[in-house]
Amino acid sequence: MCRYPEVRKALPILLATRNNDITVLEALEEGSLKENNFDFSSKIMNEENAHELMDFMIGSGLSKLFTDDRVKNLVDYVLGVEVGLDTNGWKNRGGKQMETVVGVFISNAVRKNPVLEYISEATPSAIKKKFGVDLSVDKSKRRFDFAVFNRELRQLYLIETNFYNGGGSKLKAVCGEFRQLNSQLSAQNIAFLWITDGRGWRTAEYSLNEAYDELDYTANLKMLEDGFLDSIFSRN
Repeated sequence: MCRYPEVRKALPILLATRNNDITVLEALEEGSLKENNFDFSSKIMNEENAHELMDFMIGSGLSKLFTDDRVKNLVDYVLGVEVGLDTNGWKNRGGKQMETVVGVFISNAVRKNPVLEYISEATPSAIKKKFGVDLSVDKSKRRFDFAVFNRELRQLYLIETNFYNGGGSKLKAVCGEFRQLNSQLSAQNIAFLWITDGRGWRTAEYSLNEAYDELDYTANLKMLEDGFLDSIFSRN
């Protein structure tokens, strides 16, 4: 990096983004968030910056593109990324990372409360097997990101997470879908939590406010950092 500092300008496009300023949220074990900012347009390069960029490449999985021979032709790879950025396929690519971050908060909340247990990728059959709760949902293949069960209260909490960098009709559609889902679950005495974040919501604030008013629980990452889950999972 120090020898060829211009290389770092190419890193964002390899990660399918045209933003030169990238902020990475890291969920720490104690239940807080650490914000790491990487400026790929900066002309300043020293040994400390080089180490930070290497940590970024390793943490993002970008280094494996080169060490594992996954990319045979870098030009063709970048061209494919550019095409992908102009399609709808990349709109919610932060969703999996969001799920990982939320998973840390859920794991911490469960660890602190002996009457709680949880599973991820929770299907109706997995929920029945783990918690003994029958669940009727709108889609036969519905999979919730997380399911948390309070054994003392006999209360099931189903959780969906997502993160939106950009706006669009998808945001309004998911609000409507989750409002309907919340109604179905409430009729079965099952609590629904929607944890969402991202600057994309600035373009759909009205739809988000409607969902906030109707859903059992709606939260963002800051609320999780402030202990939102601890209070919800203990509520009768």
